[in-house]
Amino acid sequence: MLLYVLLSLALETRHVVSFPFMLNHPGVDSSLLTKRSQHERRQTTCPNNPNHQGAVPFNLQFPYTGAQNGLPGTQIGGIVVPDVNDVAHKFDPPGPLDIRGPCPGLNTAANHHFISHDGITNYAELLDAQQNLYNVGYDLASLLAAIGVALTGDPVTTKMSIGCDASSRTSVTGSLLGSEGGLDAHNKFEADTSLTRSDYFLAQPNDFSFNATLFGMMAATAGGNFNLPNMALYMSQRYDQSKADNPNFYFGPKTILLYGAASFLFELFPSLGIEGTPNLAIQKFFFGATDVGGGKFVFNNAEQIPPKGWLNRRRAMTLVDVATDFVQMYGMHPVPLGGNVGKNNFNAMGSFGTAVKDGQFSLDINDAICLLYQIATDNVPDSLNSVLTLPIEALKFTTGKLNPIFEQYGCALKLT
Repeated sequence: MLLYVLLSLALETRHVVSFPFMLNHPGVDSSLLTKRSQHERRQTTCPNNPNHQGAVPFNLQFPYTGAQNGLPGTQIGGIVVPDVNDVAHKFDPPGPLDIRGPCPGLNTAANHHFISHDGITNYAELLDAQQNLYNVGYDLASLLAAIGVALTGDPVTTKMSIGCDASSRTSVTGSLLGSEGGLDAHNKFEADTSLTRSDYFLAQPNDFSFNATLFGMMAATAGGNFNLPNMALYMSQRYDQSKADNPNFYFGPKTILLYGAASFLFELFPSLGIEGTPNLAIQKFFFGATDVGGGKFVFNNAEQIPPKGWLNRRRAMTLVDVATDFVQMYGMHPVPLGGNVGKNNFNAMGSFGTAVKDGQFSLDINDAICLLYQIATDNVPDSLNSVLTLPIEALKFTTGKLNPIFEQYGCALKLT
């Protein structure tokens, strides 16, 4: 969710190619692939708060994990957040001019001023917020921030929107080079089979707002315990649902990020993280959900840290942790990668590097880690008929941030 999974559309170049697994599939109408890319559904207006203020500055009185200026903190948690005396980080609901998006973790960070309250944030803020609020490890925080800025924001200014397209405020040229879609942009972080957001082409009501029906479905599946097995089951249910209902359904390599987002519900959201209890009461605070009875919920626009002594996790959550969670969740309910070309016409993907073999994710933890690196630095399919090609500005940004972190895992590093 990630806490976030993205490239400046102002700088983005898309090479539309037909994949071999599509060309070799009998009975595929390639004209449908072209029609697929013609659908564009964007938020028509994006809130614009003229009073942009950055995250609350670092305060030695309330250091949390000590992260500041985009540098590593102590990575030692078990800390009450926010401190009872830290009024600057008290819950502050968004106003009509503030941007919020599909990631409850980032919306919560904005509502507590760990990132800019108006929803226009930057790379350093994202690193500090993940560490100080949730005790995300510096390696994982760097990955999520780099993907977010590169794929949905601006690698030159290092700014991004946590929701809608705010190119005039994130781009170095005021959007003259094109659109920087923010986290709402489809198939970057937001994607089909999201936990609580509709599929892009179904638009119920859109792909970035809270969907109370899906939250209720997730709560029913979890049965009060949003642990790894139950979240794995729900991910499988969402896959089946999207595949059946969405004629433009797509489930590609980037969907590893959705499993990462699902893991945050039991790794980061409970008090003390993985040591805590991932119950419905906790999730309702982070998702801004109010229970109205009968298994139904409504959005209250109040995504927040649970009050009364919530503690972040003691040990920082690392790349290895998120990759391990992914392998376990996907391994419980493995499903083929690919997408629909019209209803009831699913086309499976072939292989993609070492991470996707014969249309399924590898269950090797190191393959998962290197796929996360590849998403941030390489050309990755983002629909059945297109590959996202990273421009040099974005590639320099992501490799500069991530190569020192990923070299220890033996991933094939990109050089610029």
